[in-house]
Amino acid sequence: MARKRENHVRISIVQSRETNEAPTEGQPELLRELVAHLRQNRTQLREEWVGRISETRLLTAMTKEEIFAEATSVYDSYVEALETETFEALQAYARNLSERIIPRGVETHEVVGIVLLLRDVLARSLFAKYQADFRKLNRILDSYEPAANRIANTVAVGFVQERERVIRQQQEAIRELSTPVLQVRERLLILPIIGVIDPQRARQLTEQLLHGIRSTRAKVVVIDITGVAAMDATVANHIVQTVEASRLLGATVIVTGLSPEISQTLVTIGVDLSKMNTVGDLQGGIEQAERLLGYKVTAVAPN
Repeated sequence: MARKRENHVRISIVQSRETNEAPTEGQPELLRELVAHLRQNRTQLREEWVGRISETRLLTAMTKEEIFAEATSVYDSYVEALETETFEALQAYARNLSERIIPRGVETHEVVGIVLLLRDVLARSLFAKYQADFRKLNRILDSYEPAANRIANTVAVGFVQERERVIRQQQEAIRELSTPVLQVRERLLILPIIGVIDPQRARQLTEQLLHGIRSTRAKVVVIDITGVAAMDATVANHIVQTVEASRLLGATVIVTGLSPEISQTLVTIGVDLSKMNTVGDLQGGIEQAERLLGYKVTAVAPN
């Protein structure tokens, strides 16, 4: 029994010595060593990265000077994220970068591409530095790769979110331009509609028109749909609701330019046409609107 205990103690001592002789380095120490390497070789690695960007023909909408300046900022933000293991600053920079380069025509795949190129350049540098110590290289890569993946994801998501925001703004601007509410004289508004009307555009049309009626205190509105080739039952019902909502605000709506197809749609869905004032064309609609407002419409004889 005593011998067994003695053997157990000897084994424990040997294991303790082996552990002390080959300590396992923790993640914080490895990250600090990794960051120190990237800072010390900043100039060389950044220039290699910029060269790779040029070789793969990414960011062609930007000048070489602009690419170098942005690469410097991205590199420093990248290393800072590795060092602090926080990504808020990198995320803010990604949004700021996106705001500046999206109007230049830079695409999502280009931004993702340059970040992946940087990851590749840095990984190759780590292979070169630690190739003689394979075990340490593996531990370094185990520390680097998860952080590098998260950085790439952070930059990509930030760019995509900003791009989607810009697209939404552009779509909103296009819709506003495509549904202008025009005041042609006091208390008279004209809403010319051209193109396809989808449910979203129909809702925006209603909002803009009701806002225009209220802000100008309009009494008559002429909605001209000559430029609308067709509309489905949902949009047709929305137009009818717009007429009713305008009436509740005290404005009479005259619809002009109804095509045979749209007229058939209105009949098919059972619209009460007695509630809708329709005129054949825009000129006739304006003349009727002026009569409703008390203006006298007279023909002017040519000289």
